Amino acid sequence: MPRNWTAKDIPPQRGRSIVVTGTGGLGFEDALALARAGGDVIIAGRNPAKGAEAIARIKQAVPRAAVAFEAVDLGDLASVAAMGKRLGESRTSIDVLINNAGVMTPPTRRSTTDGFELQFGTNYLGHFALTAHLLPLLRRGTSPRVVTLSSIAAQGGNAAINFDDLQAERTYTPMPVYAQSKLACLMFAFELQRRSEAAGWGVASIAAHPGVSRTDLLHNAPGRRSAQGIARSLLWFMFQPAAQGALPTLYAATSPNARGGGYYGPDRMGGTRGHPTDARIPPQALETQVAERLWDLSEDLTNLTFGAH
Repeated sequence: MPRNWTAKDIPPQRGRSIVVTGTGGLGFEDALALARAGGDVIIAGRNPAKGAEAIARIKQAVPRAAVAFEAVDLGDLASVAAMGKRLGESRTSIDVLINNAGVMTPPTRRSTTDGFELQFGTNYLGHFALTAHLLPLLRRGTSPRVVTLSSIAAQGGNAAINFDDLQAERTYTPMPVYAQSKLACLMFAFELQRRSEAAGWGVASIAAHPGVSRTDLLHNAPGRRSAQGIARSLLWFMFQPAAQGALPTLYAATSPNARGGGYYGPDRMGGTRGHPTDARIPPQALETQVAERLWDLSEDLTNLTFGAH
């Protein structure tokens, strides 16, 4: 692992087609750095106005950037399928998919369009479905990679996949439900790597987490006046810049040293800040029987089968 890896260490990305979910925060920083490295970047998000703003900011910094916007609501499986169909018709291949977008700890239980709990449905199932739809394009990519974002919240001893109340219909507590969604993302990344190897898909699946970063996630979900939002506002100096938090994802997406089945995060202060390094994997993320059960259930919930295209 190179010490103090930064965006300047990103290899040239010219000719590589890259999809990043999320128009702000970490997603924006991913897209900016990859466009700067010459990648052909698609930013996918719900809000076309925010997408247009992100593209304008990137082109201001990188005038010749190849960057476009695709509308997708990860909380709506029909929207995810529609984006997959559009890309299937307009692209011959995709080289990198970064499953980044997410929602965090809304104070009361909310549902996606399809009736799933919002965090589990958006952070995990939406990206599960998107990856399934884009798998044929990824398989035609050059050294293709799927990078899925987890969180240090998944490292807590209480983080678990609660099959008895997967959608938090009986009991909703914001942070444990968020932690479950991010543990599911991590288990998905590992299971996708195992299945890719077994089926010969040739797609490397890698996980990353940003540590604790200054994004609008805490302001946008629980709100600026929540305990988390106040901490984000008043204790800003404890949160690393979003560009720094994006580094583990960028490392996973581009470094020749990043390996399929790897998990990368910041190297300092318990993984909360710093430069990319191997992240600590919570033991529950390595429970393959749980991962297989979650995968099978996820295919049922999304009505999708990986590799069926």
